[in-house]
Amino acid sequence: MATTDTGVTGPTRARIPQRTLRQDRWWLAPLATFVVFAAFVVYASVRAFMGRDYYASPYLSPFYSPCLGDCVEGASDFGQPFRAFPFSAALLVLVFPLGFRMTCYYYRKAYYRAFWFSPPACAVAEPHKTYSGETRFPLLLQNAHRWFWYAAVLVGLVLTFDTVLAFRNEDKEWGHMGLGTLLMLVNIVLIWLYTLSCHSCRHAVGGRLRHFSKHPVRYRLWTWVSRLNAHHARYAWYSLFSVALVDLYVYLLATGTIEDVRFF
Repeated sequence: MATTDTGVTGPTRARIPQRTLRQDRWWLAPLATFVVFAAFVVYASVRAFMGRDYYASPYLSPFYSPCLGDCVEGASDFGQPFRAFPFSAALLVLVFPLGFRMTCYYYRKAYYRAFWFSPPACAVAEPHKTYSGETRFPLLLQNAHRWFWYAAVLVGLVLTFDTVLAFRNEDKEWGHMGLGTLLMLVNIVLIWLYTLSCHSCRHAVGGRLRHFSKHPVRYRLWTWVSRLNAHHARYAWYSLFSVALVDLYVYLLATGTIEDVRFF
């Protein structure tokens, strides 16, 4: 047994000069994460600061929902309490779903590896010489994830309301459906799957219980969320693509680039 520099008695880490002994293309996963995540951040930032082309009746972009600032006519279903806000209305609401995703346990693992190389992959040494975990600013803010989850639930409810309104035509008549309606429907399903499969949701429905037998309803919910949780990473990426696709579709409609495909 050897004693390390930290004073802990035990076997020391093997001194291997190579960064890794892996023979596979381990760098593909962090590279793909970097490219896709960076592309989404750039796209979302551009769309958020544009402050226009986010509403094409009856479709409202999820980046601007709920539209609480100085919004175009028809886009504000909950009023405009922040009409005097000098910047894009998207900046009033995006902070909550963005905060939820940025503090998400899965996304933290993904972008820690892809952007900070901490570590870049399993069995691959990281370039950092020190490690403080998430005990210092700004990573200390990651502990707010549970509170962002509550906000994400409210945002999910608003987006569900928008999806219901999408079953109308431009004249606000019910019983209609277009391609935008279908895209919004798929998007809200994926968003709820991502939100409800979150570790914070699992804790909210079944955490801090000593006896599951005394709480059969919460146990059933905890079991259901646990099954969803196994696919949390998949829902994280699917919902990221779907929310961007819906926004892009609304943008193309609002700019007159395309026309909505109406089914009935």
